[in-house]
Amino acid sequence: MEGSSAEAALSVSANSIRITDVTQDGDVLTFAIASQKLNSSAGVCVFRMYEDFDWLQQSLFSEENLPGLQGIIFPPLPSKALPSQSNTQTKALKQLGFLALGQDWQSYCKALEFYLQQVAAHPTLCKCKALDSFLINSESPGKQRGRKGIFNRLSQAVEEMRKESHKDVDNFFQNERNKNTNLAASSKVATEKLLDVVMTEQKLAVACGHFATSLHLCVNQDDAAAVAFSKVCLKLSDVIEAVKRNYEKVASNNLSTLGLGLDLESRYQESEKEMLFRRTCKLIELETVKKGTEKAKANKREVMEAFQKAVEKEFNLISSVAKQEIERFHSSRVKVLKTFLIGWCELQLNTAKEFAELYSQHLEACRNMYSE
Repeated sequence: MEGSSAEAALSVSANSIRITDVTQDGDVLTFAIASQKLNSSAGVCVFRMYEDFDWLQQSLFSEENLPGLQGIIFPPLPSKALPSQSNTQTKALKQLGFLALGQDWQSYCKALEFYLQQVAAHPTLCKCKALDSFLINSESPGKQRGRKGIFNRLSQAVEEMRKESHKDVDNFFQNERNKNTNLAASSKVATEKLLDVVMTEQKLAVACGHFATSLHLCVNQDDAAAVAFSKVCLKLSDVIEAVKRNYEKVASNNLSTLGLGLDLESRYQESEKEMLFRRTCKLIELETVKKGTEKAKANKREVMEAFQKAVEKEFNLISSVAKQEIERFHSSRVKVLKTFLIGWCELQLNTAKEFAELYSQHLEACRNMYSE
């Protein structure tokens, strides 16, 4: 969550950051990002493409002058959206999940907005000059080439994946790795299951729409019986139309609250996994250096010992930062998920009350129709 130290490092308020609009030109999405200056009523609005967001993320990764950077759990940047694939639902869902659903890229904009807010609220990342530049400079930074941080290359290297199973010397981190593995898998499954529910609700809404429309084909005025049957069909069409709107509303509620919350949780678990992996790589490096020092000849031992101390100091710093990050991460994720869950419950409860009243009206209308 946003703190005073975060705001002090920025020229805008982290809580004020909003993506207010998005425009599409072919495969390019341009986002309008608004924020408010600190201690001022003046607002700032800049326009950014996904490449600008990627530049910002790479700038954060390459801030290697910040102590213990490898121990930071970086806010996860959503994958790049390809509007041309939006009509190919399977590809879009595989790439973005919940963020591919919704009208006018609203879910995707919300995810990018939350990413910026989390970076701006982070006590260390908020000090990155690239963030302030991203939020207030009118010129697009995305054309600049961002440097790849060394730990980013480590976390993505296939040959390093074998290190994931390396036993940790610290029970705290070993337990955290085990917990992260379980939570990452569970959150991914929960996200996929809820996505299936939302997709089914949307399909049911479409089917109800077709059914409601087809009932109008049964209307005719040939005789009294046909007229009576037509009234029934029209009333049933109204009822089915109401069922359709209920499915649409429930699906929209699932998407805009719990869906986004689970998607964020799943991506954040992966981000923590990457941080823990970077620390494991540094641990293995330290253990390798220690073995090299033990085997070093007398004329090289002094140099090796000095190198070992430097690596050990860096590892201890990363571990210290990582512990703080893990504590902050768990506290933050509980608050964020709680907010999404409360919002989900409130929206679904209001929707249930709204349509319960509507269904009661339709039921009363049917009773009156049969009593005539």
